[in-house]
Amino acid sequence: MDVEIFQGDITTVKVDAIVNAANSSLLGGGGVDGAIHRAGGPDILSECRQLRASTYPDGLPTGEAAATTAGALPANWVIHTVGPVYAAHEDRSQKLRDCYRNSLECAQRLGAESIAFPLISSGVYRWPKPEAIDIALRQLGADTGSVPRRLLVLFDTATYDAAHEAHERLRTGYDT
Repeated sequence: MDVEIFQGDITTVKVDAIVNAANSSLLGGGGVDGAIHRAGGPDILSECRQLRASTYPDGLPTGEAAATTAGALPANWVIHTVGPVYAAHEDRSQKLRDCYRNSLECAQRLGAESIAFPLISSGVYRWPKPEAIDIALRQLGADTGSVPRRLLVLFDTATYDAAHEAHERLRTGYDT
C-alpha cells in the first residue's frame, strides 16, 4: 500500500479521519493535539470527556486509539492515539507502530476510506525524526486493513523533505 506525503496543516486536510497525536488525558494539549482541538471546536473535547468518563477513566493508554467527532474540521472523525515518549535506553518502537496500526484499525471499523496522520511522537515526545519517519512509512505502507488512502502530513519543510527522501528509498527498494 502506498503512502501519500504532504506538507501542511493536518487540520485543513479533507479526509474521512484525522489522527491526533494526543496526550493520555484526551483533554487537549500542545502541538498537533492543541491545533486539532482549536480548529475542531468544543465538540471534540466534549466527546473526549465522555470517553474519559466511560471507557478510559485513567486516560487513553499509549499505542491505543479511540475516535470522536471531528467537529468543525473537514473530516468525519478524529482518531486519538497516544505515542510513546522516546527513550534512548529502552526500545519503545513497538508502541509507536501500535499507534499507526490501531489508528488504521479504528478507521477501518468506522468505514473510513481515507486517513491523515501526523508524525506521531516526533514533537515534544522527542522521537528522532528519521526513525519516526521510517516507522510511520513502513507501518502505513503495510497492508493492514482496508483504508485505501493513507496520508502522512508533515508541518515543516525539513521533515517533509526527509520523509519524501525516505519514501522514495522505500518505494524503489534502496532501503530494505
